Amino acid sequence: MEFRLIDGKGKRFTFPVNPEEVTISRQKGFDTTTILSRGEFDFPQGNKIKEISFSSFFPKEYDEAFCKGGKKNLPNPQTAMNKLNDFLASKTPLRFIITETAVNVPVFVSSHQSIFRGGEPGDVYFDITLRTWSELKVAKIGGSKGAATNKKPRTDMKEKNKTYTVKPGDSLSKIAKLELGDSFKWNQIYKLNQKVIGNNPNAIKPGQKLVLS
Repeated sequence: MEFRLIDGKGKRFTFPVNPEEVTISRQKGFDTTTILSRGEFDFPQGNKIKEISFSSFFPKEYDEAFCKGGKKNLPNPQTAMNKLNDFLASKTPLRFIITETAVNVPVFVSSHQSIFRGGEPGDVYFDITLRTWSELKVAKIGGSKGAATNKKPRTDMKEKNKTYTVKPGDSLSKIAKLELGDSFKWNQIYKLNQKVIGNNPNAIKPGQKLVLS
């Protein structure tokens, strides 16, 4: 069993140590109304957003007794902690998966708390809470033909590809340096755009629109 978060680019973040327990909170919404002298009455509404919370830690040293993914995949605790902070700040939903279970849902990270313990230098403990996400559907009144239902455009969980329009004097290595920070990534750009560029990576032309990621 593995606990994973997957971002809009399909990049997988696997928690190296499984939590001992996971809490999934489910509630039904109620609209409470007071009817004159008869008191309060509850009218059931839709389900509230589910919350998923658990605690674990990022170990500094690999231990096959409890670590997942192999020694080479063990993240640096500080880097992993910062990754959770990035997820917390993200405005794009993630997908949360617990393998070998039915849990596979889009979520946002709603809270993240890091804990450092004096007796365990290097390890970073954490508490995290996820809130399930679903698209909003809005009913819209149509024209003379009567009422019609119109869904709000679906929020795409995938991030849009970054593109670049070739300018005079450009080369793939120059574009890679300016846009990706590493001129050696020119080959990455070429592989993504080989159909546009052709067999010669040096034959790019002004006006061509290249996908960078």
